[in-house]
Amino acid sequence: MSDASVHPLRVVGLMSGTSLDGIDAAFIETDGAAMVRPGPSLTIPYAEELRRALRGVLGGKGPVAAVERALTEAHAEAVRRLLGEHQLDAELVGFHGHTILHRPQERRTWQIGDGALLARLTGLDVVCDFRSADVAAGGEGAPLVPLFHAGLAAGFEKPVAILNIGGVANVTWLGDAPEAVLAFDTGPGNALIDDWALRHTGEAIDRDGALARAGTADEARLAAFLAHPYFDRPPPKSLDRDDFAASLADGLSPADGAATLTAMTAAAVARAAEHFPAPARRWLVTGGGRRNPALMAALQAQLRLPVEPVETVGWDGDALEAQAFAYLAVRSLRGLPLTVPGTTGAPRPMSGGRLHRA
Repeated sequence: MSDASVHPLRVVGLMSGTSLDGIDAAFIETDGAAMVRPGPSLTIPYAEELRRALRGVLGGKGPVAAVERALTEAHAEAVRRLLGEHQLDAELVGFHGHTILHRPQERRTWQIGDGALLARLTGLDVVCDFRSADVAAGGEGAPLVPLFHAGLAAGFEKPVAILNIGGVANVTWLGDAPEAVLAFDTGPGNALIDDWALRHTGEAIDRDGALARAGTADEARLAAFLAHPYFDRPPPKSLDRDDFAASLADGLSPADGAATLTAMTAAAVARAAEHFPAPARRWLVTGGGRRNPALMAALQAQLRLPVEPVETVGWDGDALEAQAFAYLAVRSLRGLPLTVPGTTGAPRPMSGGRLHRA
């Protein structure tokens, strides 16, 4: 079925990001094209035991099956809670799963999460495995949200940049023409800051950027970081969470390390802007990074343009990625592209996803 004009579906989208903070679940009604009607959403933080187990299988290490089952059961509970608390009924679930390995240059990407089990547990049809087809065709398999961004931003003044700061940060650049879409990973997002904070404070977040604001960035380390060949590579391009490590700040004080890693995330975004076909007029920021005042201030200083959370245009930054996978699930069902050459470098517009019937 490839006609996107058919009636909209009621869909739950699920996202577990590289920052390992928890599960985002969002309800939308959409036809997978121009019609998107957002509904309620929620976030369920991971129990510490599951978070540790997920960390343990990053890179494809360790026994994955038991972790995958626990992850899937946690996602089923998120679906039940969202629908139950808001007395909603859904027809479809878009299930991203959790990325534990992303090596597109080897044509490998691995998102754990059992779509068939989730369909059984929820009684709903499930679309999962959104990235594999793109990677198999030679694409980067990431980022996957740009076509959803393009749909939401149809009436905006262009060019506009939408920056998603999760564990890894990615940007969508949208120009005036409908086909003017470019997207790629900019560099580290919250992952290095979170890992550093966990090591030095016991909390897996630099809350309110307080640690970074108490320190000073190491300019020599920042310059060495920016010399990494990734930043010169033309997009589309993507990263694994572990392509950069918090050890970049080893030997610094906790505060100076946090300041340095925060500066690295912001400087990587500024380098990304060098690849845009035309400068963005404004930057809209989604993902957990928008809650970090130190990071937002560093971005404003680096970009010298308006840098605002997506809430300023009426979007819900906590729900946006989960909403995107609901939207992509409908596109998958209807044979519409999930990616285009400008978003992942795939050779042609690519559909994808795998359907598991309830």
